[in-house]
Amino acid sequence: MAAIPLTDAQIAQLPQLLPQWQLANGKLRRELRFADFVEAFGFMAKVALIAEAMGHHPEWSNVWNRVAIELTTHDTGGLSSFDLELAQRIDALLA
Repeated sequence: MAAIPLTDAQIAQLPQLLPQWQLANGKLRRELRFADFVEAFGFMAKVALIAEAMGHHPEWSNVWNRVAIELTTHDTGGLSSFDLELAQRIDALLA
């Protein structure tokens, strides 16, 4: 399945759909803190399995107990349906 670019109207709805995420420089961004490195890395491993199955991978970084995630779709030049789905699936992991 191909990524479908989000329209301006859909992007405007993202703060309501994904209240824990911020829009910055055309990307969805979320920063997380965990109890320690093992918990942060375990979370990243779970997201990696989801991302690999989707064929859509986050830009992210990890420093000890912190994970910063950015989502965008390079093929579409901005946010797409893949970014929305991956953000929702990440949120579900944290629920």
